[in-house]
Amino acid sequence: MSRLLTEEEITRQLGALAGWTLDGDTIRATYKAPSFAEGIEFVRQVAADADDMNHHPDIEISYTTIRWALSTHSEGGLTQLDIELAHRITETAAQVGAQAEA
Repeated sequence: MSRLLTEEEITRQLGALAGWTLDGDTIRATYKAPSFAEGIEFVRQVAADADDMNHHPDIEISYTTIRWALSTHSEGGLTQLDIELAHRITETAAQVGAQAEA
């Protein structure tokens, strides 16, 4: 099990994650993929990472827009797993050409 992050830890680590914002006990980001197929590939690649980590995001897909929400439900808030998965999502976005939306 992972411990909950402090507010200071969350703020500091979000500083290194462009496009990610804090919303209660969840971090969120929205990405725009170059095409629908590339958006689905983005999700597929993150799904493989999420399975490897045994930590799964909430995902909303609307054509080329992909919305991500991360929280460790079993712990009731944000843990280092959420930050690590956010980094992986950000890295994968760059690989597939998806851009973070403000």
